Amino acid sequence: MDRDFIARNQVVERYLSGRLPLKGATDFERFCHDNPQLLDEIGLPERVNAGLRLLEASGKPEPWQEKATPAWQKPQVTIGLAAAVAVLCLTLLMVGGSNAGKNRQITALNKQMLEQALDPATSTREIRVLPSRSGASNTPAITIGGGAAQLADLKIDESRSPYHSFRLTIDRIDQGRVAIITNVGKDSNGNLRLALNSSALGPGAYQFTIEGINWRGEPEPDSWVTIGVAR
Repeated sequence: MDRDFIARNQVVERYLSGRLPLKGATDFERFCHDNPQLLDEIGLPERVNAGLRLLEASGKPEPWQEKATPAWQKPQVTIGLAAAVAVLCLTLLMVGGSNAGKNRQITALNKQMLEQALDPATSTREIRVLPSRSGASNTPAITIGGGAAQLADLKIDESRSPYHSFRLTIDRIDQGRVAIITNVGKDSNGNLRLALNSSALGPGAYQFTIEGINWRGEPEPDSWVTIGVAR
């Protein structure tokens, strides 16, 4: 490689643009090492200065400047993320502990309800009830309890009903079903008899749906009565 070859094949331009093959670039660099005056002859310092001015005008950093660290790699961001993760883990542990405590409390209350014995009835209260035949009501017709446990002897008047056998469905209003009693017959006075310990049911309103059993053994709506329980 000599000066004539360099000029004829535009080696300088191809080298600066990165289009010179690896062997050609190596030979050109070796030639420049042996002939440093060539750099002045081809005006390389002026080209470099012009390139630096263009970089400065465009706002781009010089090639030898250290690249800016991305925001997510900065120590402040890393420390902040670590602190946020720690707070989140602590919050999850606290919530988990709170839920576990609530679950234990619910389990204990359920066990207490299952194991709790009924209060002994100290008296018997005979109650005559005239059910409604027009529809159910959320307003209790009578209220039992409210003091010492008592045995409520309910006598539901079904003397006007043509049915002789009935099905009673007991629902706690706005909460759920309590019991279904089937094949309840009328006594000689036409009453349905049902005795309840007032401590057996929680406080609230209970709706009794009374269905008559037809000759096919199918229940048909007959009447309704609502009873309140107090503690």
